[in-house]
Amino acid sequence: MTQGEQPYEIESVPMREVAEALRHTRPFAEATIAAISGVDVVNRVRVKAGSVLVEPGQPLNFYWLVLEGEMRAERPEPDGSRTVVGMASAGDGFGEAPLLTGKGHSPFFILAAQDSLLLRFTEQDFWTMLACCPAVRKVVLANMAQRLQAYQVEALHREKLVSLGTLAAGLMHELHNPGSAAKRATAQLRGNLLRLQQLSLRVSDKPKTTVQLDCMRTLLEKTLSGCRAPAMSSLEQSDVEEAMADWLASAGVENAFTIAPALVAIGLEQGELACARDAFEADSFSDAINWLEALVSSVSLVCTIEESITRVSDLVMAVKKFAYDERSPAKELDVHDSLQSTLTILGHKLRVKRVSAEKRFAALPSAIQTRGSSLSQVWTNLIDNAVDASPEGAQIEIATWTEAQTEPASLAVSITDHGAGIPPEVLPQIFDAFFTTKPQGSGTGLGLEIVHRIVTQKFGGTIEVKSEPGKTQFIVRLPLKGPVKSRMPVPSTS
Repeated sequence: MTQGEQPYEIESVPMREVAEALRHTRPFAEATIAAISGVDVVNRVRVKAGSVLVEPGQPLNFYWLVLEGEMRAERPEPDGSRTVVGMASAGDGFGEAPLLTGKGHSPFFILAAQDSLLLRFTEQDFWTMLACCPAVRKVVLANMAQRLQAYQVEALHREKLVSLGTLAAGLMHELHNPGSAAKRATAQLRGNLLRLQQLSLRVSDKPKTTVQLDCMRTLLEKTLSGCRAPAMSSLEQSDVEEAMADWLASAGVENAFTIAPALVAIGLEQGELACARDAFEADSFSDAINWLEALVSSVSLVCTIEESITRVSDLVMAVKKFAYDERSPAKELDVHDSLQSTLTILGHKLRVKRVSAEKRFAALPSAIQTRGSSLSQVWTNLIDNAVDASPEGAQIEIATWTEAQTEPASLAVSITDHGAGIPPEVLPQIFDAFFTTKPQGSGTGLGLEIVHRIVTQKFGGTIEVKSEPGKTQFIVRLPLKGPVKSRMPVPSTS
């Protein structure tokens, strides 16, 4: 198209002039022009290939019929690319879904895939046709149902991909830390084993007395009894390590300031080492203490590896609970367990933003009947949004309680953040598809729509939102079966 050339041409024509063309479209295949009273004039639109008919954000207040050519709907992506979400060929109509559902603005680009000829009906003419012509109404409503079904499938798939991306990003960081710790500990353990062998050969050259053996046996039992001593403050730990190093140095122990932290970390005290100092000569005492430190350090490294593997195992179990096979039979799911698994998955995001999570789990019972992982998807979206809305260093609250007075009784879950809040004018739209208050490229506008659909349609529950500056709270209520005890949410360990 040359500069200054219009992307499309519009002319008004009488309905009788396009009667023959209408007979070749699906909505009018079984209708006659005579049956459509009240619509006398229609717009005929010629669109050149590649021309954009509607851009995202523009009003959707027309119904269109494609007489020739092909039209395409494309969704803009955060990276600037576009994804084709729908096609309309000769004989097809489009635009009925926004008019019937009240969606006033387009989330898509609508453009001509090739040179096309279309008919355009105003919103008033569209409603007139539906009212006066059952044949047109039948086809239009069927088309809308098909489009909405396809949209729901695509939206659910897209939102699952978004959740999977969040999950994968979090897991990369979550698995990296324990994996790196285990790798470092393994490398250090290899060096410790070599040092232990060398020290063992030196210590074994000299025969040991009964007193020496009894003392070392006691120290070994202390060393192998646990991974580390009770936690101390940084200042207290520094003072104890310095005192231990000074004591070891005064006793002639080699590497006194290097080995003191490991001995303190395992919980050994100067008094417990005094038996070895009294039982061994100076050189032998230094070898014995260095040997003991090598063993202590090795035990600590083994504990680090064990903790790292346990952390990885916990993450794997959390993912398994999160992504439970959707085709699995119905089962009981503990909502508290589901919430904790989601917090584990999103743990890295909370730590990066220094957002803490206060849990007040008071629901009794806390189990509901469910199938698959959809409930985890609800918690992931709500908690992820709460973290995004929170200022750095803030706190989110997650509370559960039972409401026995409702019919049926419900298990309630609230997720609260202390961000800027949701403006009152957009609050009614937050569950609409493709509506988002996040910056361009930061949100899909699908999360809360999916959440609302899962809660209301899959579980028969409700979701409400309360928001004011400094506080936004989402409350999900899920039906319970059987007797319940009403409890108020109480603080729990975060």
